[in-house]
Amino acid sequence: MDTKPTVLVCDDEVEILRYLKKILSAAGVEAGIFSSGQSLLDYLEKTPPVNCNLILLDVKMPDLDGIEVLKRAKKSFPELPVVIMTAFGSIGAAVEAIKLGAYDYVLKPFPKEKVLGLIDKVMERERLLKENTALKEALGQGMGTIVYSSPNFGKVLDLAHRVAASAATSLIIGESGTGKELVARLIHYESPRKGKPFVSLNCAALPDSLLESQLFGHVRGAFTGALTNHRGLLDEADGGTLFLDEIGDMSPATQAKLLRVLQERDFIPVGGTKPKSVDIRIIAATNKDLESEARQGNFREDLYFRLNVITLHLPPLRERREDIAPLARHFLKKYAQRMGRELTDFAPEALKVMESYDWPGNVRELQNAVERATILAQGHLVTADVLPGWKREASEEPTPLGRMVPLETVEKDHIRFVLKQTGNNKSRAAQVLGIARRTLDRKIEEYLIETPTSYPREI
Repeated sequence: MDTKPTVLVCDDEVEILRYLKKILSAAGVEAGIFSSGQSLLDYLEKTPPVNCNLILLDVKMPDLDGIEVLKRAKKSFPELPVVIMTAFGSIGAAVEAIKLGAYDYVLKPFPKEKVLGLIDKVMERERLLKENTALKEALGQGMGTIVYSSPNFGKVLDLAHRVAASAATSLIIGESGTGKELVARLIHYESPRKGKPFVSLNCAALPDSLLESQLFGHVRGAFTGALTNHRGLLDEADGGTLFLDEIGDMSPATQAKLLRVLQERDFIPVGGTKPKSVDIRIIAATNKDLESEARQGNFREDLYFRLNVITLHLPPLRERREDIAPLARHFLKKYAQRMGRELTDFAPEALKVMESYDWPGNVRELQNAVERATILAQGHLVTADVLPGWKREASEEPTPLGRMVPLETVEKDHIRFVLKQTGNNKSRAAQVLGIARRTLDRKIEEYLIETPTSYPREI
């Protein structure tokens, strides 16, 4: 696996850029060169620095000074190490930068040993952080809590425990918000790979071009803006597990490349020519019927068979209603502690309302509802009146059979309602519904739902 460090250098002095480019290249370090603060920020916005080890940033620049660039970069990427370059007369600015989160500063002019020593320190720090994270994951602290009492969900978990000991590729099928990633993490942390990375990617959240780059990585010059080599998530997951959520939304071209990974255990980065070997376990998840999608030609049949070695079907929350109360109490405890609220339980009528509601967004929707109720509740019990209004209506008499409506109509009306309650904030609405933003946009287009610029919000 390629462990070549990557450093981004930002300075308006051409000689400094040439000097740093020369010593970094000679030391085997990938260097991205930027002559202005704005060009660096534009690059970071278009190409998230997943594999960047360090930014060397000048304080005095004509367009944006280093302090402002530091603030903006740290806001988007708080864990990214930044070293400030400054002249002796600007030490005050360097001290301010340290307070704002800079890793260190270096005084101009500086010998190459100073710069290379900083890079070594940052790499060592990064190595220790990764080892610490891997240790926590190995102890199961990264898996999260699975709360249930229903027998049908228990059967799924029993299968997950048995699958974990093998190296088999697994496919998890279930509606959005049912806990597919949580089950995938359980399989990883109970497997022989538990001390290695668990890497997750939502295939529906990224456009096809960016999805390929994130998954396979790219080489410098592969496309406009590819200033440095970029290690993909296949590299990041080497030795561990790669979880591909919403794989049914992956494009045919990317499906073909993923099939090669499963068959040959290697891949070619975007713009590259040489294959790279990789040792990973792939767990995929979808809310679609992949078998039907394959028959209709919307998903590669050979890839489906490769993924479908072991299949786990997660039941929706409406099919395991006995789990609603334990889950709600689990989330209540979590949010009450976080917010410093002295809430002990739900009132009986509140539990009745929640247990009678179908939760189309499943566990994720329930979690959001409990978070909202924790904020609004008064006293020591969560009462039904602080649950969202459309959930209170669930306690009314069920609809007679003669008044049944198609599922598409129910879904369309529900999407309209959630959009209204979130002030037409599509990202927030997708979160409440428990679906990807891209999926919500598709459903809005499919159902011809009008989305005005604003809605009155329920207080």
